[in-house]
Amino acid sequence: MKRPGFIERHHLWTEIQKEVCEKIKAVVKERDLLLIRTAWSDQHGIVRSKSLLPQTFLSALENGMQISTGTFLFDTGGALVFNPFIPGGSLEMPEMTGAPNLVAVPDPHTFRIVPWAKRTGLILCDQYFQNGQKMSLSSRGILRQSLAELHQRGLEHIVGLEVEWYLAKLEDPMLALADVGTSGKPGQPPKVSAVEHSFQYLLESHNPEIHDLLRILAENLVEMELPLRSVENEGGIGQFEFTFDPIPALQAADTMTMFRMATKQVCRQQGYIASFMCRPGLQGCSSNGWHLHQSLINRTTSENAFMSANSSTLMSDLGKHFVGGILKHANAASVFTTPTINGYKRFRPNSLAPDRAGWGLENRGAMIRLQGGFDDPNTHIENRIGEPAANPYLYMASQLICGLDGVDCKLDPGSPTEEPYATENPALPRSLLEAISYLSQSELFGQKMGQQFINFMIKMKQSEINRFLEAVAGQSPDEYSKQVTDWEQREYFELF
Repeated sequence: MKRPGFIERHHLWTEIQKEVCEKIKAVVKERDLLLIRTAWSDQHGIVRSKSLLPQTFLSALENGMQISTGTFLFDTGGALVFNPFIPGGSLEMPEMTGAPNLVAVPDPHTFRIVPWAKRTGLILCDQYFQNGQKMSLSSRGILRQSLAELHQRGLEHIVGLEVEWYLAKLEDPMLALADVGTSGKPGQPPKVSAVEHSFQYLLESHNPEIHDLLRILAENLVEMELPLRSVENEGGIGQFEFTFDPIPALQAADTMTMFRMATKQVCRQQGYIASFMCRPGLQGCSSNGWHLHQSLINRTTSENAFMSANSSTLMSDLGKHFVGGILKHANAASVFTTPTINGYKRFRPNSLAPDRAGWGLENRGAMIRLQGGFDDPNTHIENRIGEPAANPYLYMASQLICGLDGVDCKLDPGSPTEEPYATENPALPRSLLEAISYLSQSELFGQKMGQQFINFMIKMKQSEINRFLEAVAGQSPDEYSKQVTDWEQREYFELF
């Protein structure tokens, strides 16, 4: 009798996943796929992958795929943060000693054909230790854990994505050996030119300049079965916003992961650079935001749990308490909603980004914008704090952790404001350094994500900050905190 594979031995798939797996095997054969990109998201939300030939991939559908722990050891610039060759791998985790292999287990629900690459498929994975235990540093695993708690309450997290990004024409990829950089010191960013002329919000006449590229991109996203909803020209020169239908949170996080990956690859294939960096250091470039639309629904009745049945209130008590929790813990959660140094340059008064933790009815200056109201089944909140470089799994998990604490503690969000930049609500962090200080003091995140993971993220982000401060040592804080530095452009523009 054949010995059960790793996935079967450790009961890692549901019956539905097993059924989907059989369909995937048939597709691989019918489409004559040559390479299947077996991928996962690291702590930064960056997609890492191995391309497997069909027979190896079929084996991975039984035993998972062996991967190195290496992607968990580096910060955004490729600097080594943890030494794996001491006990605990510098993480106080015996399983990480010596940089051993992990097992990446494909999730059949995420399998896609890659339209822009011939005979190629893609599947996302979860990470496990060799003994079948969940890898505690896995961001997708942390979201799964948060959703499991929510499901026990009979609720589902529904998420709509509204994502801004920047498009530029590639002029020089800067691939001379002197320009490519080294570990911890990213090289020169590519040289680019604008795709349109001057700031004109939602200008229809700019469409001929970029329509063909956007059409190709939309075709690829739709072919990947991503729930694309709308495409629009945003405020900055070469800035665009794509929105997606509201879907369950894990599916939404996977969608964001695949959307960013697809957008960058398709645009590069066409001779352009797509960047999800929050505030690129280019002339005429506005800040990019990632607004997270969210609601909770009853898993039994499918009713919107945020909708108010009382004409005197804007949303249900559960909804108000959920908002109260997000506002209370906004500063600590900023490490997950706004995880780059560059992202904090978006928080400016009287802009379309928040600068303090408050909420308002249909108010785009507030951190939390409520849409809907009494007896409206579409009632939901929009958190406007996020940057598009955020790890989707950690962004969404942070919302659930904060919101459910608000529900449990019956936190009052206060009254909605009409003057979001003039209220006495707590100011949001002004820097990533300030944000990690709040996170280090958060008992809630230590309990829900695990103190081991929180310590890991703080050390990871501190490495990023230390390299930044070293690079700007000759500048005053007033100078480097307001302007996008050369270091940021090197670090984030092409990576995200």
